[in-house]
Amino acid sequence: MSDTVTAAPASRPPLSPANSPTRRFPLEYTRNIGIAAHIDAGKTTTTERVLFYAGVIHKMGDVHEGNTTTDWMEQERERGITITAAAISAGWTTKEGPYANIAHTINIIDTPGHVDFTAEVERSLRVLDGAIAVFCAVAGVQPQSETVWRQMNKYKVCRIALVNKMDRTGANFYKALDDIRTKLRGNAHPLFIPYGSADTFHGVIDLVKMVLCEYDTTDVSGVRFHEKPIPESHQKEAAEWREKLIEALADFDDDLAEKFLEGKELGIDELRKVIRKATLTERFVGVIPGSALKNKGIQMVLDGVVDYLPNPLEARPMVAHKEDETTTEVIPNDKSKPIGLVFKLWTDQFVGRLVFFRLYSGTLKKGDTVYNPRTRRSERISRLLFLKADERVDVDEIHSGDICAVVGAKDVVTGDTLCDEDLELRLEPPTFPEPVISMSIEPKTKLDQEKLSIGLQRLAEEDPTFKLSTNSETGQTIIAGMGELHLEIIRDRLFREFKVDAEAGRPQIAYRETITKSSKGVGKFIRQSGGRGQYGHAEIILSPNGVGKGNEILNEIVGGTIPKEFIKPTIEGFHEAAHNGVIAGYPVIDFKVQLVFGSFHEVDSNEMAFKMAGIFAFKDAMKNCAPILLEPIMKVEVVTPEEYQGDIMGDLNRRRGQIQGMETKNGLFYINANVPLETMFGYSTDVRSLSKGRASYTMEPSHFEQVPNSMLTKIVESSNKTAARTI
Repeated sequence: MSDTVTAAPASRPPLSPANSPTRRFPLEYTRNIGIAAHIDAGKTTTTERVLFYAGVIHKMGDVHEGNTTTDWMEQERERGITITAAAISAGWTTKEGPYANIAHTINIIDTPGHVDFTAEVERSLRVLDGAIAVFCAVAGVQPQSETVWRQMNKYKVCRIALVNKMDRTGANFYKALDDIRTKLRGNAHPLFIPYGSADTFHGVIDLVKMVLCEYDTTDVSGVRFHEKPIPESHQKEAAEWREKLIEALADFDDDLAEKFLEGKELGIDELRKVIRKATLTERFVGVIPGSALKNKGIQMVLDGVVDYLPNPLEARPMVAHKEDETTTEVIPNDKSKPIGLVFKLWTDQFVGRLVFFRLYSGTLKKGDTVYNPRTRRSERISRLLFLKADERVDVDEIHSGDICAVVGAKDVVTGDTLCDEDLELRLEPPTFPEPVISMSIEPKTKLDQEKLSIGLQRLAEEDPTFKLSTNSETGQTIIAGMGELHLEIIRDRLFREFKVDAEAGRPQIAYRETITKSSKGVGKFIRQSGGRGQYGHAEIILSPNGVGKGNEILNEIVGGTIPKEFIKPTIEGFHEAAHNGVIAGYPVIDFKVQLVFGSFHEVDSNEMAFKMAGIFAFKDAMKNCAPILLEPIMKVEVVTPEEYQGDIMGDLNRRRGQIQGMETKNGLFYINANVPLETMFGYSTDVRSLSKGRASYTMEPSHFEQVPNSMLTKIVESSNKTAARTI
């Protein structure tokens, strides 16, 4: 706390009529914010200090000791990283400024920084009004910093920035500031500048009040700091940065611009109001230096959240879609009919299924019934909970702007709208990237098969970037996600939460077989066992049908050599035979069959005999059609900074990739290539290593190409399919 206390304003501005009289905190005094950054920039430590200074916790935890409030999962505490977004509320009262001595509630979501868990950031930012972007003072803008910044831009989230770790050797506040401006194209301007750095980081200089906030060295908790005149050694620097700040703010307010040009003195509260106005346009970012670990600068960040970030009434209105495909805006109002967005699902071992929910308008009470426009069904709300990381607090009602958990809603998924039955509106859901890595998974014992299915289904419901499928050809269960760490955490959760010990491996590749020349084939199925026998005879011409044209079967029988009733089973035989090729037992594609001749027996011929004749004729022809094995080729696009272009192209070539094209956009290099799927396993990890985490890629199936002869023997030997027998 500061030595100086400023009196509260003479009168508070009137509150909006949108507020319900039963609200604990009016909409004007509510902030919904997220804390987002690159992994290890200090988000969770910052959140822990915020909770301490706000009085929510009485002892600060440490990420390295595994005792922070928001990193509550076992996997998070073991690895020292955030895996799932955690929500928690805190109260804060500023001592001066337009909101002086007015208690505010701040709903905070601490998000992961690892790229594998980017979906957690995506869905959190969808329901937040503001954000604190945390940067490392040593590393500056890092790869995932760019990703979360793009996500904030996508959802139009207002933000302030904390340049953290000013206590570390090599910390450079001004380099980090320049990174934000150049790499992120952010209109960033310091609201405070550091007083010292590394071991000499003792405080910050307030450019609005033009005072030094120096921390009390006897108070390790960082609660006490003293406001002092700026030392002469820093006065020139502070004056220069203050002038740059005012010059930047002049673009957002004509009155301030006029005073600035006339050289008039600007009031402290006047500056704060214009900073708020500029921040709410999403075109201005105030920057604050600090050190969460050393408990410095966090109170300034909290003041910044209250003074500069939007309340629900000021945030950009949520867009809702009507049934006739027109849109409308949802304005927060406690007295309106309720409407909100489901942004996350979670299975709690004590409560059951938790539905994380942001109410945008209206009031929702325990026991109310809400409507889901996607399913066209009603859901009953049995409990409403406010969240404190892994703790739950029951409440009787929630109001517009609140973020809570709902218990009782059954048939809901991430992105669903829950609203009053009369509204029939759908809010815009968050969008998620497609999975980039997959593997097979199976239980170690058959007894665990059912538990594995249930566990995977639950996890897939919770995580939109975790996909679950069954390969119809290999019978394997395939799980897909955003990276190897993502899938590792899934396996770990299966073991801890669902008691299933599962083994994972690379999925089998779905190879194909085809033919390169034409041949005739004869199939005869003749069986005589004393009584009524079996007789079927078919002759075909099997030929290539062109790449990508599929399979074609023509009936060219003339003169009734095969009766009409036996044509269909004969063709069924061709299809069945095509399921297992003669090289390694993979399906045959892109062929044409002409059924040209056959014969039958008045008594012994039947459908089964002709189906077998069709199978034998196909296999007989395949032997002489020069069959080849095909492998799936993926269309891959890699986006990378130009300095890593050479390494990434060299790596694609080593993977038997063929570069199809290259182009430059906005300083990034786009590489398009066709690469065999067989070489792409583990690529998400490799491409990050090659580019220090700054490159990303997308991959989708393109076509099939012949397997090189050098690999053919290995594939045939490792195939668990059985090549078809030929007669």
